[in-house]
Amino acid sequence: MTQTHDPILRSGVSRLSAFVELHQSLASRVAEISPFIDQLMRFVKPLIDQFSTQDGSDIDIEIAAREAIANAVIHGNHENPQKRVHIDCKCAMHGEVFITVRDEGAGFDHRTLPDPTDPANLLLTHGRGISIMRAVMDEVGFEENGRVVRMRKWLRRHVEQG
Repeated sequence: MTQTHDPILRSGVSRLSAFVELHQSLASRVAEISPFIDQLMRFVKPLIDQFSTQDGSDIDIEIAAREAIANAVIHGNHENPQKRVHIDCKCAMHGEVFITVRDEGAGFDHRTLPDPTDPANLLLTHGRGISIMRAVMDEVGFEENGRVVRMRKWLRRHVEQG
């Protein structure tokens, strides 16, 4: 993965909980998405392991992050390697994973996207990413005319049955 910006790791304590953060950007190249997702999941894994969650939260986070970053690279920045995608991930020790993805594109109105479950859209090869993000994350929101997506996932402790 070609990087001009090293990841910035920060830890801290807010009024509510201790947390760690990852701040990174990548050039708008499709080839950089998977290596970055691998790095992001290594960053999130200790929190997921701490919660001993076996509910697929790790897969949900990976899928949502991949969709958001791919949308930023492909649709937001139109794969222009001179434009960057900025990713922030905050893991709070109380079990919250908060991911922000920001692109440098013109933005879009997420409310006007066609419904991917509409029979007329079922065979389209695109248009499902935002629906997938909403399905697997607890919260998904858009800001700055669609240039910023914020996603939140609450990890739930796995309770042993006995």
